[in-house]
Amino acid sequence: MTPVTYVLLVSNLLIFGLQLLLGDVMLQRFALWPLQHGFVPWQLVTCAFLHGSPMHLATNMFGLWMFGRDVERATGSARFAQLYGASVLTAGLAQLAFSSFFASDPVPTVGASGGLFGVLAAFAWLFPRRKVILLIPPIPMPAPVFVVLYAAVELYSGVTGTFAGVAHFAHLGGLVGGLLLIWRWRRSLRRSAY
Repeated sequence: MTPVTYVLLVSNLLIFGLQLLLGDVMLQRFALWPLQHGFVPWQLVTCAFLHGSPMHLATNMFGLWMFGRDVERATGSARFAQLYGASVLTAGLAQLAFSSFFASDPVPTVGASGGLFGVLAAFAWLFPRRKVILLIPPIPMPAPVFVVLYAAVELYSGVTGTFAGVAHFAHLGGLVGGLLLIWRWRRSLRRSAY
């Protein structure tokens, strides 16, 4: 297990345990709230360590474990931490912009998905020939194709309001943050031949 990925997995699990113990107190203080409804700057980061349900936590942590290890090995732990942090921050900013100006109800945002989307972007760039197999339907596709299709679904869902309760613009913001950082590092990172 790579160290930063391991720390992120354990941190998310421990904080979810605190969430279960403390309940709404954690959401009120540390979830990402729209500008007019209790936003404070630290929520841009703390919201990424909260989750809405055990399944929400499990899917995010599975994705982080599955893709984060290879990305961390390829970039190094320090850069991986920067990548994850930048993706969380850009995800939070994108969601804050959307929820503050377009959402009608003040709903808090939680989840590590923005960071995970940045990791997915890095994985697709670093390992362009790797295949990702969807669970339903089980279709193998190159990692870049998977990420582009996933981003297209997120954009469509966000614009049309499909899958309410999902922070589609946070996902896209995290993806953009990851892409920008990988683009900046592109000359010093070697892409994999497999």
